[in-house]
Amino acid sequence: MIAFSTDAVAPHERFDHWREVRGKKLFGVTIELEPERRADFSGSFRASTLAGATLATISASAYRVSRTAADIAAMPGDSLVVSQQIAGPGWCDTGTDQPFFVTGGTLVAGHSDRAFAGIPSTQAPFRFRTVKIPLQSGPSFPRPAQLLDLPSFDLGASGYSHLIAASLTALFDDTAPLAETEAEQSIGALGQMVLLARALAARGAPPSRLALRTAHRHALRQIMRRHFHRMDLSAEIAGAMLGISKRQVHAIFEPTGGSFMTTLQAIRIEEACRQLVAQPATRVTEIGFACGFGSLATFYRAFQGTVGIAPNDYRRMAWDQAIH
Repeated sequence: MIAFSTDAVAPHERFDHWREVRGKKLFGVTIELEPERRADFSGSFRASTLAGATLATISASAYRVSRTAADIAAMPGDSLVVSQQIAGPGWCDTGTDQPFFVTGGTLVAGHSDRAFAGIPSTQAPFRFRTVKIPLQSGPSFPRPAQLLDLPSFDLGASGYSHLIAASLTALFDDTAPLAETEAEQSIGALGQMVLLARALAARGAPPSRLALRTAHRHALRQIMRRHFHRMDLSAEIAGAMLGISKRQVHAIFEPTGGSFMTTLQAIRIEEACRQLVAQPATRVTEIGFACGFGSLATFYRAFQGTVGIAPNDYRRMAWDQAIH
């Protein structure tokens, strides 16, 4: 992983450095900002590679950005780029007479070598995350010829935006990193979901079915992490949140060798371990109930079966390790 912050640069050089070294040479874009605002500029980013794709998160003061024909000629990418705006509103102009508004949560996808311009609508700082999937060497998914001429477009009206958002969250989640095989499958599924959103793939095609299962699995895990405390959380309830049936939920987890409930229990135990250490004054019983277990006996049985020791012993061992 690489990370950079303009804090490491002298204040009067920060914008010029970001524009020339980070913008032109690293991202292949043209950056513009009024001279009177440059003294207050700040920016940071971090980037890493995962299963052949590049993942990046960027935060900065608002500025105009474009990828011009000259930028593309100097640094061709031949990649599918999927991005999500986290903060900072503005307009995206792809030269197609259909500019669209971008705000927190907006999902955008397109080919890296199509020109665009981003124009902030306020001076508020922006933050976004992006996945760049090389079309020649990235994870496997069909590459129809239309991809090469795909301008950036808003995924919001596609019907797949919630699944694409769930896939991005899974890829960027440092608290639950994906294993290499699952990461590769997830990035390939992300690319296939973009094809579905653009009507460049059939929903019933095998790659599409695999992509939908993968994305739904990410979405279901995220529902579990948000609602693990609910004692009534079930495959039926979680499925209803996504508009799928209980049977479909079970089918989605079947290829993993686990199930909805075993996955939920693992998340609950993980959270219980965290709380046992972070909340030393809270009784074990209260932690068990707070993590969604319906009884103390169920909590102890599940914890012992997963961790190998009782909750009290786990807490004591964690304290001893912290002391020594």
